Amino acid sequence: LVDPRDGSARGEVDAALLLDEAARSAWLSGDPGMVFIDTINRANPTPRLGAIEATNPCGEVPLLPWEACTLGSINVAAFRDEAAGDLDWAALRETVALAVRFLDNVVDASPFPLDEIREAVRGNRKIGLGVMGFADLLIASGVPYDSPEALALAERLMSEIAAAADAASEALGEEKGVFPNWERSTYAGGTRYRNATRTCIAPTGTIAIIAGASSGIEPLYSLAHLRRMGDGTVLPEASAAFEQAARDGGFHSPELFEELAAGGSLQDHLEVPEELRRRFATAHEIGWEQHVRMQAAFQRHTDLAVSKTVNLPHDASVEDVRSALLLAHELGCKGITVYRDGSRTQQVLAHAPADAPGEASNGQCCPECGLPQA
Repeated sequence: LVDPRDGSARGEVDAALLLDEAARSAWLSGDPGMVFIDTINRANPTPRLGAIEATNPCGEVPLLPWEACTLGSINVAAFRDEAAGDLDWAALRETVALAVRFLDNVVDASPFPLDEIREAVRGNRKIGLGVMGFADLLIASGVPYDSPEALALAERLMSEIAAAADAASEALGEEKGVFPNWERSTYAGGTRYRNATRTCIAPTGTIAIIAGASSGIEPLYSLAHLRRMGDGTVLPEASAAFEQAARDGGFHSPELFEELAAGGSLQDHLEVPEELRRRFATAHEIGWEQHVRMQAAFQRHTDLAVSKTVNLPHDASVEDVRSALLLAHELGCKGITVYRDGSRTQQVLAHAPADAPGEASNGQCCPECGLPQA
C-alpha cells in the first residue's frame, strides 16, 4: 500500500484477495468501479504537471487537480448512407473538425468559479469528443453487436474520428496557438496541438435521449423497458428500430412488446428470423467478454477514457465479474464498471415492474451512466 501524499510504502495486501473482494462487492451492488491509474498515467500528456489521481464521476475523463474538460458527442448513426451501404466518412470528418473548433471555443467562453480551475483548464485546453448512437449504427448496418464485424467497425470509426480530431486541433494550434502548457507536455517539439486531449467516450445518458439516439457505445439495454428518471418518474420506452423491423417482418403485436417489457427475450421467439434476433440482441444477451472487447476497441483510439457499463444478467457469477475486471486491464482499458441486473432495489433502466429485487439503494440514479447512486 502506497501513501498517495508522499509515495511511501505503508503496508502490504494480498492483491488476489483484494481483487476477489472487489469482484464480489461489484457483483453484489455494482461498486466499486475500477480505475486503472497505471494505464491512465502512462497516457498522461502532461506528466510534468503532476500525476493523475482521479477521474470525473463516470470515469471517462482522468484529470489533474483543478482540471475540468469540455465534452461533446457525435450521433454516428446520422452518418449512415443507405444508398452507399456505408458511412459518409467525408461528412463525419467535416463534423469532427467543426465539433473540435466548437469545443475549443467553449473553453474560452466558460466561466469558472475559482482561479485555480480557470488556470488548469485553459492551461491544457482539454476537450473530449466522443460518440453516441453506435448501437443504432450497427442495427442500421445489419451488424450484430456481438460479432467480429462490430469490433472492426468500432476500430475504424474511432480511428477516423481520432485522426480528424487530431488534425483539427493541430490546425487550430497553427491558427490560434498551442495550449499554454504545450512546452511541458509530451508533445513538446512535436505536433503543435491546440488541445492536450481531443477525444473521449462519455455515456451520453441524457443527451442521447434528447437526440433520439442509443447511449454512447452501449448495445441496446432492451427492446422495451421502463426508464426511471432522476425525479423518480418511470417512463416506458421501446426501440424505434425494432418496432419498424417488427412491422416490416409482420410479427409486431402489443403482446410481444408487453412480454419484452416484462423481461422476456426476443431470442425465445423462433418465428422471428435469426438474422433479426442476432441484430437486436440486447445488453444482457451479449457476453461480458464482448462488452469489454468493445470498450477496448474504442479505447485504443481515444485520448482520455471510455465510459461503458458491462451489463450482466442477474444470474452472472462473481467469477464473471472478476474475469471482466482482469480482461479490461489486460486489453488496456483505463477503467471498467460492471452492473448485475437487479443487484440494487432501483435502477435507471428496468423491466416491469420497475423495481427489481436486490440490494437497497436510495433510489437515485446517475442520469449519464444509469448506475444507481449509493
